[in-house]
Amino acid sequence: MRNNIGVIILLFCLLSIDLFAQSNAVQKKVSAIFTEDAVKPRMRIIIDNDFGGDPDGLFQLVQHLLSPSVEIRGIIGSHLKPGDGFDPSKETAANAKKKIEEVLNIMNIGKTFPVYQGSNNALESDSTAQQSDAANAIIKEAMREDTKLPLYVVCGAGLTDIASAYLQEPKIASRLTLIWIGGPEYAELATPPPGYTSLEYNLAIDLKAAQVIFNKSAMPVWQIPRNVYRQVMMPYSSLLLKVKTQGKIGEYLTSNIERIMKMSVKYNFNVGETYIVGDSPLVLLTALQSSFEPDPSSSFYVLRPSPIINNQGLYEVNYKGRNIRVYTALDVHLLMDDFYSKLSLFNQSR
Repeated sequence: MRNNIGVIILLFCLLSIDLFAQSNAVQKKVSAIFTEDAVKPRMRIIIDNDFGGDPDGLFQLVQHLLSPSVEIRGIIGSHLKPGDGFDPSKETAANAKKKIEEVLNIMNIGKTFPVYQGSNNALESDSTAQQSDAANAIIKEAMREDTKLPLYVVCGAGLTDIASAYLQEPKIASRLTLIWIGGPEYAELATPPPGYTSLEYNLAIDLKAAQVIFNKSAMPVWQIPRNVYRQVMMPYSSLLLKVKTQGKIGEYLTSNIERIMKMSVKYNFNVGETYIVGDSPLVLLTALQSSFEPDPSSSFYVLRPSPIINNQGLYEVNYKGRNIRVYTALDVHLLMDDFYSKLSLFNQSR
């Protein structure tokens, strides 16, 4: 038995060395597009998005993969709403995971990042977690004691997996910051868009999960509500000139947007010549923080008590809520200039 344990320990050590080497290799590939490793990671991130849905998440993923200031500790494919037009199947998290792997393969970085499948289903209540590899990975990373790099969990969809992680291990609330694309407008901060739905899209994916995070936890939250993520618009002209021309990954990203554009015309829902890449602020608020006193210093937010989210997905005042950041304006120029530049540099380095 002791011999077997020794073999297991040896294999584990070799595997750890191999994974570390792979991680370093990826970092070198990314850093190669910059000058002499001028940029090093200064934060850890876990990416959580519904990559099988709206293709804006794919743009965020690629930009984060090309950002050497972040150490990506995991990429999670999360679920959509049941019957969602992007993927009406019951395996939307599994399909999102496949999309992640597709992107990594196109970029020739294969299995060098941990990829996890989130739950295929939303929470059934605000007190019971959905078990998943993704939730376990969040807990494991948050509870690490061997690094001082701050941890951000960046979510561009529903909050099922981070809420499930919290329900299983509430201690993670003080060990990470959640950045979330989602939630409707705050009445005193913005006017909803024409034809809006009161239940915002990402909030509708898992209302119970949002209630766990906002209503029950003390987790630090940076929220980018609907009126703010709608600020990040990419014109079709830039998609053709600055994205489609940048190798296989540029063509892949463009084809995903063009597919939606063509479908919209076919079904008499013309999206016009702009597309909202509303998940990309997750990059702006992490990788593109300021050099000194690191923070997203060119974007603006207000501090306000975390509201109670009711069963209609609307905010109710909670005077006892801890303060959260609610972003009101984003530095879209910095965000998009960085995206186009990194795509071009990556294509030149191939």
